[in-house]
Amino acid sequence: MAEEAQSPPKLPSRRRFRRKNVVGGRSISHKVMVSPGEESMLAARASAARVTIPRLLVEAALAPRGETSTQRADLAAAMFASYRMLASLANNINQIAKATNSTREVQPDTDAALAAVRRAAFRLERTLEGFEVR
Repeated sequence: MAEEAQSPPKLPSRRRFRRKNVVGGRSISHKVMVSPGEESMLAARASAARVTIPRLLVEAALAPRGETSTQRADLAAAMFASYRMLASLANNINQIAKATNSTREVQPDTDAALAAVRRAAFRLERTLEGFEVR
């Protein structure tokens, strides 16, 4: 008996494409007319945000500062990644300092570690560009 190749189980995505259901549903709809150029821009932005066009429009219109919940979630993920990277770099610098203090010699990894700190700081600055500080 030949075995059929099975695909691995599909993992749920971290973020929903559509908005969460609400009790009673959503009974009111709005029709928005756009030009073909506007449609392509909306489709591109919705695709980049990994949401539907209606969700993009609702989130952007109802967001207090013009950012969507998807953008806030992306920022939070980037900030957590930056935090983990900086914590790792701080640990590396601490180990280099300990070795330098005990041997009284500059460690060969010092320049590379400091360059990594500079790259991390630059990456963090790029992540924060365009977001207002609250």
